[in-house]
Amino acid sequence: MHTLDQLKNGSLKGLTALKLSANLSVFPREIFDLVDTLEVLDLSGNCLTALPADFGRLKKLRIFFCSTNLFTVLPEVLADCPLLDIVGFKANQIEKIPAASLNPNLRWLILTDNRIAELPSEIGNCQKMQKLMLAGNRLTALPEALASCSNLSLLRMSANKLSELPDWLLSMPRLSWLAFSGNTFSTHPAINPLPVVAWDDLTLSRVLGEGASGVIYQASSRTEKSTGDVAVKVFKGEVTSDGLPEDEMNAYIAAGHHPGLVALLGRIAGHPEGKGGLVMELIPEKFFNLGMPPSLESCTRDVFKPGQTLSLRQSLKIAETIASLAAQLHRKGIMHGDLYAHNILVDQDGNALFGDFGAASFYDLNDGKRSFALERLEVRAFGYLLDDLLSICTESAGQTTSIKLRELCERCLAPDVHLRPGFQYLEAELRRL
Repeated sequence: MHTLDQLKNGSLKGLTALKLSANLSVFPREIFDLVDTLEVLDLSGNCLTALPADFGRLKKLRIFFCSTNLFTVLPEVLADCPLLDIVGFKANQIEKIPAASLNPNLRWLILTDNRIAELPSEIGNCQKMQKLMLAGNRLTALPEALASCSNLSLLRMSANKLSELPDWLLSMPRLSWLAFSGNTFSTHPAINPLPVVAWDDLTLSRVLGEGASGVIYQASSRTEKSTGDVAVKVFKGEVTSDGLPEDEMNAYIAAGHHPGLVALLGRIAGHPEGKGGLVMELIPEKFFNLGMPPSLESCTRDVFKPGQTLSLRQSLKIAETIASLAAQLHRKGIMHGDLYAHNILVDQDGNALFGDFGAASFYDLNDGKRSFALERLEVRAFGYLLDDLLSICTESAGQTTSIKLRELCERCLAPDVHLRPGFQYLEAELRRL
């Protein structure tokens, strides 16, 4: 984090990335002193309502985050920056998206948690768009022109007021990660109740991790049904980039038991702030994250630690577990929406645990056409996972098994949704290898 004083006294000259949160109500003109070098600008956490008319002077700006401010209109001057391809205006008060504000270079647009009721059809001009975050708005429809964004891979549109899931959306060639819970058309199946665990029966010790929807703690439990150490996820209770915490909890519960899932033990009650949460088995420390979330450069693809490798046996075992679990989810009408390596924990034996249902959505299994398309959409995400596994596999070249894995991968990634296999087929094929 930088300071306003540093900016004004010129000590930041030559800077390529500036992050400034100082209760700003006016855009600091001194930022233009960095016009020759500035590539990344983060003005999140201020009180800004507008950008200067000459914002386009920032000719080298590639990434601009302006979340948690007070904008009501997405600024048109964003289109004046020739290299700008990542824009984030999460948690503002935006109601209007002028057509002129949509820079055609955009790869990544974050508009989560605003008040947007309509998108202009000109969004179809953003041919490079790969990632579009729209959760937590007031959209009642998506413009059909969005179908022209053929590179779109990840779309979050949960917690809106959409009346339908458009057919054209489900045939988009690269769409792989989709979240749509919490809309007017959303399905709400009956959820079998979990055992209730009183908050007072839990003693929290340390934080194990934190995500967009909540914080996971290690805790000890004094109940008869969950004695000893457990993991407790306490939800923040607000809309996330993926959707609503309540939808995440319901999807996880409805998923049922599977060797590739962390077992649920109960649902907390009596939290002092009224927050919801789940009690789960504590994951053994031998497990570690298979991948890391996408970077700003990779956009929608996971990244891996330098030198990270897997044997072919490990890769195959991981792939089979995830295919089996995905098949179970889709048999229950659940789309995970976030099938990524970074949501998978593995150990050295190739055992895998899949999690994070924050982007999960229910769909109607009685709608055969829609069910088929939604499953094949997620199959494309699985194809990327296979591609990732093969990319870090130490025994891929020339191995018969790896060649067959590559063939399955290519089938999963077919641009035509109808040519992709289903998860039940993938599970069976992987088991034969």
